[in-house]
Amino acid sequence: MKTKEKNASKKTVFISGKFEVLHPGHLRLFRFARELGDYLVVGVLSDKLAENQTQQLIVPEDLRVEGVQSNSDIDEVICIKDSVSECIKDLKPDYVVKGKEHESLFNEELEVVEEYGGSLVFSSGEVVFSSLNLIKNLSEIRPKIATLPLDYLDRHEIEKKDLIETIQKFSELNICIIGDLIIDEYISCDPLGMSQEEPSIVVRPIDSERFIGGAGIVSAHAASLGANVYYFGVSGNDEARGYALGKLEEYGVNSHLILDESRPTTLKLRYRAQEKTLFRVSHLHQDSIGQNLQEKMVREVQKVASNSSLIVFSDFNYGCLPQALVDAIKNKIKRDDLVMTADSQSSSQTGDISRFSGMNLIMPTEREARIALRNQEDGLVVLLEKLRRKSDIDNIILKLGPDGALLSVKEKGLSPQIDRIPALNSSPRDIMGAGDSMLIGASLALALPQTSPWEAGCIGSILAAHQVSQIGNIPLNLDRILQEIKD
Repeated sequence: MKTKEKNASKKTVFISGKFEVLHPGHLRLFRFARELGDYLVVGVLSDKLAENQTQQLIVPEDLRVEGVQSNSDIDEVICIKDSVSECIKDLKPDYVVKGKEHESLFNEELEVVEEYGGSLVFSSGEVVFSSLNLIKNLSEIRPKIATLPLDYLDRHEIEKKDLIETIQKFSELNICIIGDLIIDEYISCDPLGMSQEEPSIVVRPIDSERFIGGAGIVSAHAASLGANVYYFGVSGNDEARGYALGKLEEYGVNSHLILDESRPTTLKLRYRAQEKTLFRVSHLHQDSIGQNLQEKMVREVQKVASNSSLIVFSDFNYGCLPQALVDAIKNKIKRDDLVMTADSQSSSQTGDISRFSGMNLIMPTEREARIALRNQEDGLVVLLEKLRRKSDIDNIILKLGPDGALLSVKEKGLSPQIDRIPALNSSPRDIMGAGDSMLIGASLALALPQTSPWEAGCIGSILAAHQVSQIGNIPLNLDRILQEIKD
């Protein structure tokens, strides 16, 4: 077994395990080991080797290795094919680290370590978690979407096979997504108590994890559904830009991030302890991008728009989509066969979905619709009609959270019709990303010829239900969605 060349003067530390579910106990073990030396190597047991264990593996070795590699404290990850002892013989680390719970048990590594003069060290054991129990719990509560809205499907003459065929055709689409890039970073902390010098909470950072957000994750959702995606956004000249470009490439998104030296890449840091957010630090500028960057964005979009079926404006009101830019794209690129959709998330009283006039579809929440119209009195049906008239919109999906969605559809030559889709997941695990998934699902469906707005709305609702069944706003799983519809 060969490992990377290391400086002989550096202290090497070694840990091994199956690492099927990376939990806080593992993270603290890695941190403990990292502080012992200069170079941390983690050995992940191969599937074959782990078969001798009593635990049945659910996650294959390549994914377990990939999961461990994501930890920044680790210098090298190897997959152990033979035995842990043979691996230690080959590597000869200065320290072999195991969890505190192994200290009173037989440790086959001890003899090997003592042979070459190394040390077997047991971690402090601050927290002990059972991967086996975690996996058992996860397998028992595999989330599923609720039963499809059969009454709704009957009213609009939609069958299961229609939904499946439409979703499978997403792979035929070339699409453009334009909007604000956001990086979300979650920093897990240990609360240490109150400072003795001043009335402030003291915490110790344990681990951090980053996610693509904003229009970036909307693009990732679209790519995971099979579409050929071109994403256009703005970033600063910083480390977060590099992370975004790498992550979007990993997700299969063709990203075009225009560099704006005057602003940072929008980065939201959330400091969390005991599953609660203590505070948030946001690195951002909300000023509109300059005229020169707007013109560059239009030119970039024009290069691929002629071969696209759909343009999605995913607006988070951080300056990427000023009105002049939206109007320029609409005027220069609009075609009869090109579908345009928009979502504009309002923070506090900022945001106006009505400014995306002439779209084929907009998707506000009730609050966003009322902010756009400055209307707190009218019922939902009246509200939708006023929003339609103000913005000259064909179709509106009003997102109502746990109450589902209200659809207003105006087909050619007919008066607007209203219908409701209930929420399709009655027990969401995490509502983050529900609106993003609904937007891209309905937009992709609407971009396909012969797909009605009613079917598009249903598909958007199905994807939203799938999204809230998982933790975190991460790309959708196409195979699972199709299987759940079939079932």
